[in-house]
Amino acid sequence: MHGHPIVGAIVNLNHPDHYIHWGFILISAANFIVIVVLVVLFVLAISVPFLKGKPIKRKSYQPAPMDADEEAPGGWTSRGRRLGLKYLPPDKLLPDGQPSYVSSWVYVFGVLTIGALIVAILSGMVLALEGPTWWHVSNVGLFVNSLHLWSVELFMGFMTVHLWAKFWMAAWRGKRWLTWMTGVLAFLVSIVEAFTGYLSQTNFDSQWIAFESKDAFNSGGIGAFFNAMNFGQALMLHIVVVPIVLVLIVGIHVLMVRIRGVVPPIGAEAAHLGVDGDNSTAAVTLDQGNGTKGNAMEVGQ
Repeated sequence: MHGHPIVGAIVNLNHPDHYIHWGFILISAANFIVIVVLVVLFVLAISVPFLKGKPIKRKSYQPAPMDADEEAPGGWTSRGRRLGLKYLPPDKLLPDGQPSYVSSWVYVFGVLTIGALIVAILSGMVLALEGPTWWHVSNVGLFVNSLHLWSVELFMGFMTVHLWAKFWMAAWRGKRWLTWMTGVLAFLVSIVEAFTGYLSQTNFDSQWIAFESKDAFNSGGIGAFFNAMNFGQALMLHIVVVPIVLVLIVGIHVLMVRIRGVVPPIGAEAAHLGVDGDNSTAAVTLDQGNGTKGNAMEVGQ
C-alpha cells in the first residue's frame, strides 16, 4: 500500500516494509502502534470517570433449613450440591450487584476479553464449516475471516490490559493466588492458540512461519511432539484441543472470581466497598481483599 508508512501500517498490519529504528531497538510500525494503543487504553481506564448507576441492594442466599431429625442425603450428587452451595451460592454465582469500587473502567477489560473470545470462537466455528478454500475466495468467507482476525486481536489486546491492571493492583491478595495463576495460564495458552492459528491460514505467511519455527522447535526438542509444517496437526490443535483447554481455564478463572470476589483497590476502606451501604458486606469484601480479619467496626477504623 502506497502513502504514509504509519497509515499503511494501520490498514495492513502485515506490511513488511516500515520499521522504527531507535538505537538498538528495531520494531515494526504496526507493532509500535498496537503497543501505543494498549498503553493509551490502560491510562484512560484508570483515569476516566466511570458512568455512575443506581446501587442495587443485594440479598444474601440462605439455604432451606433442614429438620433436626432429617439426615443429609449421602449420594455423590448431593455432596456435590452441598459443596457447590457452600462456595458458590446463587447470589455469588449470578450476583445482581457489585461493590461500588467496580465502577471504574479498569474493571471492564475482563468482560471485554470474554466477549472477544466468544466472537472469536463463533466466527472460527463458521470458518471451520466451509474450510480454507472458502475463506480465501468467497466474499462472505473473507468477511468472516476478518471478523475472526480482529476478534482475536481485540481478545489479546483486552487481555493484555487486564493483566497489566491486575498486576499493578496486586490481584493475588486475599487468597486470590489461584485466580491470578489461572489468568496467567489462560494468557499463555492463548499464545499457543494464536500461533496455531497463524499456521492454519494456508497462505504465504503461514508457510513462512511454519518453516521458520520448525528449526526452533527441533532445536528445543519440541519437534518430536509438534510438527509446525503439518497443517492437519496445527488445524486440529487450533480448532479442537487448545480451545477446549482455553475455555476450561477461563471458566475456572471466572468461577474463582465469583468465589473470592473482585479484588478491591489497594488501601480501600470499608465504606467504599458496600453495594448498598451495608457495613457487614463491606467488611467481608475487605477481608477477602487484603487478607485481614475483623468485624465491620475494626475494618472501618
